[in-house]
Amino acid sequence: MAKNLVIVESPAKAKTIEGYLGKEFLVKSSFGHVRDLAKKGLAIDIENNFEPNYEVSPDKKTVVSELKKLTKEAEVVWLATDEDREGEAISWHLYETLGLEKKETKRITFNEITKSAILKAIENPRSINVQLVNAQQARRVLDRIVGFELSPVLWRKVRPSLSAGRVQSVAVRLLVEREREINAFSSESFFKVQGLFRKGKDLVKSDLNHQFANRQEAVQFLEKCKELDFEVQDVQKKPAKKSPTAPFTTSTLQQEASLKLGFSVSRTMSVAQRLYEAGHITYMRTDSVNLSNTAIEAAKKEITGQYGEKYSKPTKYQTKSSSAQEAHEAIRPTNFGLHQIEGERDEVRLYELIWKRAIASQMAHAELERTTVKIGSKNLDEVFQAKGEVILFDGFLKVYLESKLDEDEEKQDEGILPAMSTGDRMEKESIQVTERFTRPPARYVEASLVKKLEELGIGRPSTYAPTISTIQKRGYVEKLERDGEERKYAYLELKGAEIKEETRSEITGRERNKLSPTDIGIVVTDFLMDHFGRIMDYHFTARVEEQFDEIAAGLNEWTKMIHDFYEPFHDNVEDTIENSERATGERELGAHPESGKKVIVRIGKYGPMAQIGDEQIDGEKPQFASLRKEQSINSITLEEALELFKLPRTLGEFEGTEVKANVGRFGPYVQLGKLFVSLKKEDDPMTIELDRAIELIAEKREADANRMIKTFDENPDVQLLNGRWGPYLKIGKKNFKLPKDVEPKELTLEQCLEIAENQPAKKKGGRKK
Repeated sequence: MAKNLVIVESPAKAKTIEGYLGKEFLVKSSFGHVRDLAKKGLAIDIENNFEPNYEVSPDKKTVVSELKKLTKEAEVVWLATDEDREGEAISWHLYETLGLEKKETKRITFNEITKSAILKAIENPRSINVQLVNAQQARRVLDRIVGFELSPVLWRKVRPSLSAGRVQSVAVRLLVEREREINAFSSESFFKVQGLFRKGKDLVKSDLNHQFANRQEAVQFLEKCKELDFEVQDVQKKPAKKSPTAPFTTSTLQQEASLKLGFSVSRTMSVAQRLYEAGHITYMRTDSVNLSNTAIEAAKKEITGQYGEKYSKPTKYQTKSSSAQEAHEAIRPTNFGLHQIEGERDEVRLYELIWKRAIASQMAHAELERTTVKIGSKNLDEVFQAKGEVILFDGFLKVYLESKLDEDEEKQDEGILPAMSTGDRMEKESIQVTERFTRPPARYVEASLVKKLEELGIGRPSTYAPTISTIQKRGYVEKLERDGEERKYAYLELKGAEIKEETRSEITGRERNKLSPTDIGIVVTDFLMDHFGRIMDYHFTARVEEQFDEIAAGLNEWTKMIHDFYEPFHDNVEDTIENSERATGERELGAHPESGKKVIVRIGKYGPMAQIGDEQIDGEKPQFASLRKEQSINSITLEEALELFKLPRTLGEFEGTEVKANVGRFGPYVQLGKLFVSLKKEDDPMTIELDRAIELIAEKREADANRMIKTFDENPDVQLLNGRWGPYLKIGKKNFKLPKDVEPKELTLEQCLEIAENQPAKKKGGRKK
């Protein structure tokens, strides 16, 4: 038996580390946290100074049992979990759960999984940093208290099964406010002028330094230009520099991977985790832009060898954020000599991005020459400007150029201009006037939301991805695909002495992967803003993060911080339950054209709905209809709401049974008896015909038949089915994973029941990988 037991969080990390240590070391994984706050109740003793009640997770009991056995056999236990607060807390929970106070226990950290880093860590062990643990405990306890006390308020006052969270609710507020800015925005048109001039064989594109408010002013300008001669009035050449950006932090990696690779925030973190655990990059949860001296030297050697000495410019970057956690490094490759790795496509692409950004950060500035040429006429107040850019020395641009979240789609690249001097005659090729429109603020994408949260000081590297995933999973935020709509615009062109005018069209408002608040997200946000303004305040949320940092630095006591927060918060909860009205987001649309009954939209038990009539006013039961997925209670019109009551539609008969089209809580569907079939994206319940419905029913029956592997006549509740992740066992409403070595078709009823007895059931519809 090995004398030394090393415990890490993940099997992949364990496998990499085991390759660097000798036979005297056994490396095992805890598979993440082994214990957490008990699931039942609050699990925090408020009266006893907020004492947390931790319990070993049911799925970790086997892991804990194995680790306890191994710790008894080992002489020294090394806790080698991640270097951040979460990692420190995992080590502390292991220490407490495994009873390591009687063993020789050492805590080691490293920010990269390389042989040299691991051996150096072994040589420099320390004890568990209780201050870091307390900072994580404070976050966990505070978030549990907020969720546990706020969520029941929402169940009573808005809708059952809702949840609220300290950071997630503030993130949704950002999206709700942006949506309202967009809805309140009124687009105005203006007229942009561009000139195309000829100098010898060369064409020069230019922009007028003035925009016109209306078509009439634009036409007057073109009329004026008909007879004018143009010349170069001024040429300015200025040297310029472009500087490389700092190596990646967690948030900048998430932003750049979104822009360059199209990754979601959670996908970026998942891929980065695999790269870290394989030993390719440094730790991926960091808000530091610092590089170690060793890394700077390694980058210098690689740059000099690959590109030459003039491309090298070793640079120390300073972290702007005062809250940057502990002495972390930026995200960088562990080996600058490895330009590319072998592996899955996502890993290859993200590694290349990290390598380029890190190596570019240590390269020389790019040297440019920027030229601005003014083209005008003696009889004209306005001036056309042509801009050009020449790269004299590419420097870091040889490797990498940063993308921008807010780049102007209409901005033209500045190319190379022909040689021009003041007084040169410029031949007017054409002058174009295009009607343009002011644009509303852009909806957030995941990456820009991370950037905004970071700017406000809300959350930390470890919380950005979970926050964004949570607000989507809980139905407060969704990613909608908007096809946009056609918009007409005026286009005028002066060529020679003739002005041509035409109406052109374009698609505006097309969006992909933009985050939008749902109706329930908006109603919950408004309710929380009305009754829990302190929790929803950006500055307050940022201040809580600062307090966690103070606890980590030993400047604040975690239970005092929780106590100061809890008393006013708890009073606020009790007052709201007692004195607030229900929130439904109700909006009156008008009166029904035939009955005169009131038509409203609101949030109901199963989501947004329309209602005709009021039982208290009309003395009869109202009619209800669910809104369609693309509709919102904030924007639906009376006419659109009335259309919903035309459902269900009877399409005809099939196999002697009526076929109906309708919309339910899970979207539009067709129904044949007890069979419900969801409509495809291209199908509309208001227009679908019987033939198409029969086609969908046949597809559903075939899919169901292929799903069934085996049933048992003596117990119809027991079924062997094909699922998304392979075969599984279903008994009643419970699902069970099958052992890897079994052939589903050959299983007997007795064997199925035995499999079910020996493992906990999975929740309905929730099969794990």
